[in-house]
Amino acid sequence: MAASHIPNLNTLRRGRGRDRGTGRADSTAPSGKDRVVQGTDNDASVSRLSAVELGYLEDAYATALTPQGPRHGGSQLSTELVARFLGPYSPEVRTPKKQIISLGAGSDTRVFRLLSSRQVPDFVYHEIDFAVNTAAKIRAIRSAPIMQRTLGIDSEKDTNSSVTVSEAGDALHSSAYHVHPVDLRSLAGSSDPGAILPGVDTSLPTLLISECCLIYLSPTEAEEVVSFFTKRLFGTEDPQAQSPLGLILYEPIRPNDSFGQVMVSNLAARGIQLQTLHRYASLEAQRGRFREQGFGNGQAAADIEFIWKQWISEEEKERVAGLEMLDEMEEWQLLARHYCIAWGWRDREDVAAFAGWKDLEAQQRE
Repeated sequence: MAASHIPNLNTLRRGRGRDRGTGRADSTAPSGKDRVVQGTDNDASVSRLSAVELGYLEDAYATALTPQGPRHGGSQLSTELVARFLGPYSPEVRTPKKQIISLGAGSDTRVFRLLSSRQVPDFVYHEIDFAVNTAAKIRAIRSAPIMQRTLGIDSEKDTNSSVTVSEAGDALHSSAYHVHPVDLRSLAGSSDPGAILPGVDTSLPTLLISECCLIYLSPTEAEEVVSFFTKRLFGTEDPQAQSPLGLILYEPIRPNDSFGQVMVSNLAARGIQLQTLHRYASLEAQRGRFREQGFGNGQAAADIEFIWKQWISEEEKERVAGLEMLDEMEEWQLLARHYCIAWGWRDREDVAAFAGWKDLEAQQRE
């Protein structure tokens, strides 16, 4: 079927959500292209909240972080990769600490879900985003009791010696959670890599996450962001001494067929440019990207349709199928084929932080 338009997933549902709003950009955001990119987080937040309300996802924090009311669907599908990186949790077993750095985190709720499920945090979680986005998130945290309890903040006093917020209200630091108001494009030019992201521990096995974030940068800028972590922050002269490092990407792909062309055109009409899309248009290009960036132990990729078919249990598929009817399954499949999750890692034999990724099924062709 030739794609005459790109469907909003809400419109594929029979009899529901036809006039649902898409959120609005923060009025304090700077003008221009950055403001347009920042506004996409609101769109994604509303979409996620809709999925929570309808029973597709479980997320107790979605409402608190949704304007008018939480993140791209890839956040849920990449959960399996995150879970395998962190490993099983047991309050009786003390496991080595790990670290997650989320690029362009926006209103993502993953850190709160992890904190609530792992009572004694065995990880440190960092989020990096524009200051206008981090300030909005911190305001939401300070006004939502459920999020304060998750962070261990006394909701009555709104203070806690282990949680500090910057005077500008755009940075937050605690033992397990850090919010950094940093433009990713500024990382490459930083003279002191360690100082720009306080709290990042370069000795820990670390996972980088980019969910529709790097794609808004130019190819050169995107490469520089990844190189900042692989070479400057976590690089050493001795590869055997490097901390294990992995990267998860959730991005659109296949812009050159009829559906992809309309997808790009529709986004361009909103002022949204996916700057790396044509550079990394295929699954093979995504895998090659990881090889070029030094993730030599493994690279893999799969589109969302493949992941739905191969990763999701039959029980979960039946549960989702019973929630409501979709008007156009073919359109959903087209959309799912035009988004992918790609992942790559470099590990050490004495740590094997990414051992759980090796047996995950991925697409071998394209």
